[in-house]
Amino acid sequence: MSTTLSKDFSKLAAMISLVCWGFSVPAIAQIKVGVTLSATGPAASLGLSEKNAFSVMPTTIAGQKVEYIVLDDASDPVAAVKNTRKLISEDKVDIVLGSTTSPNSLAMVDVVAEAQTPMIAMASSLKIVDPMDAKRFWVFKVPQNDAHMITALTAHMADTGIKTVGLIGFNDAYGEGLISEFGKLTTVRHLSVLATERYARTDTSVTGQILKVMAANPDAVLIAASGTPAALPFKTLKERGYKGKIYFTDGVINEDFLRVGGKDLDGSFLPAGPFVVAKQLPDSNPTKRVSLDFIKRYDASSPAQPANSFTAHAWNTYLIMQYAVPIALKSAKPGTKEFRLALRDAIEGTQELVTTHGVLNISKTDHMGFDQRARVMVKIENGQWKLIP
Repeated sequence: MSTTLSKDFSKLAAMISLVCWGFSVPAIAQIKVGVTLSATGPAASLGLSEKNAFSVMPTTIAGQKVEYIVLDDASDPVAAVKNTRKLISEDKVDIVLGSTTSPNSLAMVDVVAEAQTPMIAMASSLKIVDPMDAKRFWVFKVPQNDAHMITALTAHMADTGIKTVGLIGFNDAYGEGLISEFGKLTTVRHLSVLATERYARTDTSVTGQILKVMAANPDAVLIAASGTPAALPFKTLKERGYKGKIYFTDGVINEDFLRVGGKDLDGSFLPAGPFVVAKQLPDSNPTKRVSLDFIKRYDASSPAQPANSFTAHAWNTYLIMQYAVPIALKSAKPGTKEFRLALRDAIEGTQELVTTHGVLNISKTDHMGFDQRARVMVKIENGQWKLIP
């Protein structure tokens, strides 16, 4: 055999070997999860909590590697849309998670619908998963609906003798949604709304609005706002000497809010997901074990910032993926449009999934999936959330 022929034969053998090796080792599928959160801006106290939760999420599901690509949208709907487009077009994600606030999440709906990519929002507005809108075919959410929380809140008002209420809330989708849901229950709870005022998340003063609310002399005031900006009208009410009951929404449940509000918050009321008082729940509550397991995992990683309601919402996105991914993998591979559709379908078929905030039963007409077991009433006492039996 000539030297040239010998070299050619060796090259051919090497090529055959490489080809055979390539066929013998299957490609490792990777699931890409795109996340956009409000880690800065007015909603940062919520978004940072959610961001911390992603740092403790398992990086494999059903034997497949999971990559989390986490971006900050600075509490800005325009930035949330930009992030979503990047995650889908450049990073080729299989699913989008986020955003923190309702305005941001609502702004993202058109993008994921056009790209036919499933989305799980971590904001509460019912409009995010409105079953009457075909675009919501691709969209789900983990927080309880405003209606769940307002049902519990108005029941507490009625049970404690409140007859008249003043409202002040954000002038965006979050505030409007809550004020609307409250209005639906005033007749059945025998409540009268004497004043309704609004303010922006970035406002530094609400004195004018609070003076109008106080002039109506309501038995209680509901602050329909979230995060640390909800403390502004509260502090103004206290500074102006308001003596009635003050209610918040579940959107304030984080340590920063307690810090900003201080001791004056004691005696305030709000509805909450059961996770917030997980350690106070009876052992018969199905969410208790799941919640305590997550608290142990999260607090070990972030002892300076204990797990809160928003970290739990973020964790629930993982629990949903853990449920749905194995089902989707039976019919398609990650990185394909077939997998995205299969994943969407599997999420919509979620049944009796116990999460940190309740038991999920998602369907074609309900892309949230919680029932009334997903909320409790709590009172702020000594800087802590206390379960009201």
